[in-house]
Amino acid sequence: MSAGPTQASSAPDPATLYPALASVHPAWAALGPAAGPHHFAAGVPLFEENAPCQGFPLVLDGEVKVSRSSGDGRSLELYRVVPGELCLVSSASLFRGQPLSAHGVTTRPTTLMMIAPPVFAQWLEDADFRREVLALFAERMADLTSLIDAVAFQKLDQRLAAALLGHGQDLAITHQALADDLGTVREIVTRLLRRFEREGWVALSREHIRICDSAALRRVAARH
Repeated sequence: MSAGPTQASSAPDPATLYPALASVHPAWAALGPAAGPHHFAAGVPLFEENAPCQGFPLVLDGEVKVSRSSGDGRSLELYRVVPGELCLVSSASLFRGQPLSAHGVTTRPTTLMMIAPPVFAQWLEDADFRREVLALFAERMADLTSLIDAVAFQKLDQRLAAALLGHGQDLAITHQALADDLGTVREIVTRLLRRFEREGWVALSREHIRICDSAALRRVAARH
């Protein structure tokens, strides 16, 4: 983790979110304050691309966005980790003993435990924990396959329309943030949003987008 955590005053029971922790050795409750729980504000970088993996995060509350950067400064969101889920990038780095292939940042106040690499290796010797890690690993790979399909086969206007849906009528978001999520540049997103506005589907203002015709956006997102 690249940012310093603070000790959280209270947090959900990790074994409730991750049932396989009930049988691991050493027990999660015996790991001491270094493992947490730790609390982070929104927007805090937890780990950086190409850096060594400092530990395996177990999210207890909040959300972590995991993205990969390109050489020209663009960023593509790969997935988000919420309570009860595992981070594919962290586990892959620990499995291979190689640097992290993406970066992670909190999207809202987040509480997590950070399991040291030697402890994570010990936990993998437990059949239940190993089975849970591999099952969630497979689920995350399915998510990434869907992302690859979207990037490779869907037009950007479809992906932008889909990104605008499901968050209510009013979105407090910048064009740059949308571009980062879609793995493109701000100018293209702005051009598409202005087209959507001309069609009467959205209304644009500074760092704010109002959805005026969600049905039209759904038609664009579902177009083959």
